[in-house]
Amino acid sequence: MGESSMGWADGKVCMITGGNSGIGKYTALGLAKMGATVVMVCRDGSKGEAARDEIVALTGSGKEKVDLILADLASMESVRKLADTFMARYERLHVLINNAGVILSKRSVTADGLETTFEVNYLSHFLLTNLLLGVLRASAPSRIINVSSGAHTGGHIDFDDLQGERGYRGTKAYSQSKLAQVLFTYELAKRLKGTGVTVNCVHPGAVATNWGRNSGGAMGFVLRLAGPFELSPEKGADTSVYLASSPDLADVTGRYFTKRKEVASSKESHDELEAQRLWQVSLGLAKLSGPHDAR
Repeated sequence: MGESSMGWADGKVCMITGGNSGIGKYTALGLAKMGATVVMVCRDGSKGEAARDEIVALTGSGKEKVDLILADLASMESVRKLADTFMARYERLHVLINNAGVILSKRSVTADGLETTFEVNYLSHFLLTNLLLGVLRASAPSRIINVSSGAHTGGHIDFDDLQGERGYRGTKAYSQSKLAQVLFTYELAKRLKGTGVTVNCVHPGAVATNWGRNSGGAMGFVLRLAGPFELSPEKGADTSVYLASSPDLADVTGRYFTKRKEVASSKESHDELEAQRLWQVSLGLAKLSGPHDAR
């Protein structure tokens, strides 16, 4: 990063979901190296503490600048507690990076009765973002970054079967969740126009992490086989760090990036009526209303 990006980090607070491993950890590390206060959202306390200690050691930051909040994105109650905990500790949030994600070979359901991939990858981030919109607006200029995937191009929002009850495939559920993230990005960018809060999404590339490696069957085999040909997590985090910090993107919103370049997303991702419908359905599923909803 250039000098201007380094200066950008002074006094900045950044939150990253899925911050203890893979792309999330290296995104946290990159922002901490620049001097930002980093809030890592992790599900596992011991893994979160280990990642936090590693980042503190590598950056020389004090523990007060590398924070850890435990939350399970498979629980909307946990996401609400996460937002409350953050706002009790901080008055400002300058960067929110919705990074955490899963891919599952077999269908599972969360405590909320929703398909796990849909809730963890998309709906919980929709909820978290809306709950934090007030502090993001108050902190403007601020940025929201949704970590999507090139897999969104093969996705389709099946409003008649969002939860995969009629015929579940892990890759189908994953692609749908990543398409939902892109639609959410574009719709939220429109709703936040003029507020000083920008919203962009990123395809990090095929990255070698533990993500999906424990999946069973053919999907897990293919993911493990692809490992040697994938990017390192550090390289995979590069565009997220760039979107969070580059002064060149101060006014850029509603775009899709890979390798630091704006690229075209799928045709369906630009369907404005579908984005609006998904927003309304998501409000209902997340039980959101009133001031938390971006108008």
